[in-house]
Amino acid sequence: MNPDPGRFVLRLLAVFAALHALWALLAALLHRDMLPSPLAVYRALFALDGGETLLHIGTSLGRVFAGIGLALLLGLLPGLLMGRSPRWNQLLDPIVYLTYPVPKIALLPVAMLFLGLGEASKIGMIALILVFQIIISVRDGVKAIPANTYEVLTSLGAGRMERFLHATLPGALSSMLSTLRISLGTAFSVLFFTEIYGTEHGMGYFIMDAWLRLDYAEMYAGILLFSAAGFALFLLVDLIEHRFMKWRA
Repeated sequence: MNPDPGRFVLRLLAVFAALHALWALLAALLHRDMLPSPLAVYRALFALDGGETLLHIGTSLGRVFAGIGLALLLGLLPGLLMGRSPRWNQLLDPIVYLTYPVPKIALLPVAMLFLGLGEASKIGMIALILVFQIIISVRDGVKAIPANTYEVLTSLGAGRMERFLHATLPGALSSMLSTLRISLGTAFSVLFFTEIYGTEHGMGYFIMDAWLRLDYAEMYAGILLFSAAGFALFLLVDLIEHRFMKWRA
């Protein structure tokens, strides 16, 4: 978290205002329905049905949280093993490096073939995007812990579990949160594509439905809401880091 929340908020508001000023200028210059003014978009935003909009947002966030949880479940243990054990690293490293560069969005049709058009394929795709990044970040975070850290803890009488809790886990968590923050944008991009198919709820569906109806103001309103949800998760990761990683301040 920023050490001065007041200045941080002021900077955010300044950037927010500048982006809206640029948006208004482009809308005035283009003067076409495909780019409505900020005023028209916010008017459409406040005209949305609150219950239905919350359902779309909640559905999308639920999928993101489930995908992140699955990625953590699948990626944390391999990352820890690779970071602490050279033998496990030699075994798993080639697998990770051969599969990580594969464009995951290209596997969306495969995921839909095997997992169907429902929730499983959407959650699975988000997890697939994140899991390799979590494995690599946890491994590198654990490897970066100085060896004398464990020696000091051992000299103080710390057992294996205490060394894990006070050295290995904080090192892994620190790198993992940084990676998670960067990966959230990718996760939301993948979510948008997955929500186009086989669902009637979610912000991806909402945005594409407005686009098909040529309701551009509502489409941009959906994009704003989708962006706000991503920004809220970004801040949530910052809060978690501030709560559990105070030693990094």
